[in-house]
Amino acid sequence: MAHPVRANGDASSAWWAAPPTGRVSHLPGIDPEMLRVALDPLPRAAPAIVHYRPTVTGSLGVLVDTVLDQLDSAALAMFPRWLTGADHVDNEGTLGVAAVRALAARTAARSRHFGPFLADLAERGLRGPHRPGGRSRFAPGVRAAGLARVIADAYDRESCVLVVALPDLESAAERTLVAAAEWLVRHGGFTVWLAGGPLRHADRVRSVPMPVPARFAELASMTERLPAIAAEPESTVLAWPPIAGVPRGDSAAEQALERALAPHDWARGRRWNQTYEWHVLATAYRLDLFWPTEGLAVEVDGPEHRGRIAFANDRRRDVQLQLLGLDVLRFTNEQVLTDAPAVVDGIRRLLARRRAGSTHPHGDETS
Repeated sequence: MAHPVRANGDASSAWWAAPPTGRVSHLPGIDPEMLRVALDPLPRAAPAIVHYRPTVTGSLGVLVDTVLDQLDSAALAMFPRWLTGADHVDNEGTLGVAAVRALAARTAARSRHFGPFLADLAERGLRGPHRPGGRSRFAPGVRAAGLARVIADAYDRESCVLVVALPDLESAAERTLVAAAEWLVRHGGFTVWLAGGPLRHADRVRSVPMPVPARFAELASMTERLPAIAAEPESTVLAWPPIAGVPRGDSAAEQALERALAPHDWARGRRWNQTYEWHVLATAYRLDLFWPTEGLAVEVDGPEHRGRIAFANDRRRDVQLQLLGLDVLRFTNEQVLTDAPAVVDGIRRLLARRRAGSTHPHGDETS
């Protein structure tokens, strides 16, 4: 399995490096959906980037707690990626808990992690995020700092950026949202980007132009006058980049498809969430599920694919992948979750057809 790398050599000149680190910045004219599409796959030198769409208003404390709960769920879904050695612990009983807590203590002793927080998070990650009494017992400041470090470590990055889709808010609500972003920077060490609508009431946040690559800016411009494919999904509150080698932790459909494929010998050779780099100067694509030898890509589309920009980008990348000789199968979450046998059979038949023909010429160019 290929892992992300701690690469910072080319970060200063990258388009996504325009906003300063360790601050709250407003990105004028940047559609959050375009940003999510443009940052998938996550660039090698970029920080870990998490996308958040606020759904609640209220006091500063309520908003901070809501964000931290969402980030906590993300960190648990990323377990055991952020704790070295925990992938070999499969016992949720006393011995397993003791093992992951020992690994957490060892990790904290040689890093900036706070040992008790990391041990508690590891135990909850081992037991699963939905068990009774699974909420963190630590103070908000400890949680914020710990979660920023854990999420960065999951991608082997130095820091974490939270992209907030800026809704149209009244004066008090906008100021509270900005105050929550500043709190996360101060107490958690996050960098926060506010993208979407204008800031009308909080004038202390610096606006930073972001030079998004032309192919994505053009895509956004082309889709502005198109009708929406479907309403923006209200259930998608927090999104984070997939981790190479495994199904998405926040996708029940990807996990269900992996369980359905695992018993079959013919399904061997599959790779989850790999970056397909067919030329050093060309656009790289992240493929949900890929058989590199056969040149078969399978995409599992959740509600985030229904936005105008994501939908148009999917069509464009499918054409490019097909021109490169790949076959692309697309299934919705609903298809996988309601009729996994039919999905698996469709994959089996196309794989058999590809295997009966020639080997895909770019089969080893994933990372």
